[in-house]
Parts: sequence; C-alpha cells; structure tokens
Amino acid sequence: MEVPERPISAPEGGTEVPGVTPQAPPRRFRRTALLVAAAAVLGVVAGTCTGYVVQAGREPTPLPPLSQPVVEQAKGEVEPLSAAQDRRVKTDGDLRKLLVDRPKGARDDPYGVNGDGWMSLTEYAHEFTKPDKAFGNDLSDDFRRAVGTRWETGDTHEVEIRLAQYRQEEELTAAGQAVGAMYWAQREIHGHHWPIPGTGSGMAYTATEPHRKPGYLPMYEAEAHAWRGDIVMEIYVYDTKPITKKEIMSLAQRQMGRL
Repeated sequence: MEVPERPISAPEGGTEVPGVTPQAPPRRFRRTALLVAAAAVLGVVAGTCTGYVVQAGREPTPLPPLSQPVVEQAKGEVEPLSAAQDRRVKTDGDLRKLLVDRPKGARDDPYGVNGDGWMSLTEYAHEFTKPDKAFGNDLSDDFRRAVGTRWETGDTHEVEIRLAQYRQEEELTAAGQAVGAMYWAQREIHGHHWPIPGTGSGMAYTATEPHRKPGYLPMYEAEAHAWRGDIVMEIYVYDTKPITKKEIMSLAQRQMGRL
C-alpha cells in the first residue's frame, strides 16, 4: 500500500534534495461498484426464491373488482419550487461554489488541484493508486464532473477536499463510490472513526499512528467520506502531528452543509 508522504524540507536556498521527488499523497483505488453490485445480486436472488416458496403455500387471493372510483384531476398549474427549495438548482450550477471556504491565512498547496478547481475524469482518476482502473470504474459509473480544493496552513498541515458528481441515470453510483472510499479508509487507517451527523452513513477517520518512511517526516492522516444525492464528498487531512476529531468532523459537517 502506498502511503501519504511529504519529503523532508530541502536545504536553505531552495535546492532540491538529490534523489527525493516531492509527491502529493496518493489516493486509494475504490472498488465499491463490484462489492455493492455483488451484494445486490445475491439479495435479489435470495429474495426471489423466498418469495416463490411463500407464495406457493398460500390460498389464491380473490382479484379486486375491475371498476374503480374515478379520481378527478386537479385543476391549475403546480407552482414550481423556489431556488431555496429545489436542490437541483444548486447542484446543477457551478460546483466549485459548493466547496467550503478556505481558512484565513491558508496557502495554495503546490501539489494540489491545478487550474481553476475543475477536475477532468483523467485528473480525478490520477488521484488514485490505480488510475487506469479508477478511470474505467468512474466512466462506467457515469462520472459527470468533479472539483477540488487544497490548501496548507503552517509548515506541514494539508487539507484537500473533492466533490465528484455522477449522472445516476440507471444506478445510485454516488452512494457506491462513497461506500468504497469508506471501505478502504476503515481497512487502512488504524485509529478512530465516527459517523458524521446529518449525513446518514457518512464516516470520519483519524489515525493514531503516523506513516513512516526513511527520508520523510512521519505523517498522520484523517479522512471523511459521505454523499448527498448525486455528489460524493472526500476530505483528506495530513500533518506531522495527530489530527483531532474536532477538525475532521468540523470540515465534514461544514462541507456537507453546503450540499
């Protein structure tokens, strides 16, 4: 497993350390679609078999009469929802405006999201440890668009937030993507985890032990994953000291509140 890492600072004067290439933290490859699909298929098969067995042992049910009361159609036009009531007005607009604001004094991360905050499918897939498989999965899951922001505070504290949106014309793929991210976080982050209030199934994770690698500073991590409608939220925090529950939960709740 690849782990988040930050090279030890270069000597004064800006000279790069020979043989050490600065790298942004690699991301986990999400394989939820297979896990969720397999569980769904098994559930459908088991439910169908049970239904046949139960129905076979029952007495025939009389059919209802063919004549049914006529329900009058309402007259007039239905008043459309206001922008405040219609969530799609917000989520179909500029997705970058839904990202939480950076804290005062935060700096751009040189290894963060490039350009104007929009991420193509190729750019988004390259945030995972297996970009080719991530690209194929997101393509089959009807990836629509993604945005991201990343900043630094202090010398070693990094925050990255990404929002990915899916078309969901046939399947609720956003939920599957979030569940997959939580699967890997649960498996790979050794520490604490908590449900994120108000998100249904969203979870936050913090590591109690840092990742260590010769030539690099020890690095702690925290993550938060959740979804709302067709949008998946991903938050990653890194630092050389433990990340508090308060910080990761606050970020997650603020970001989900924007959705």
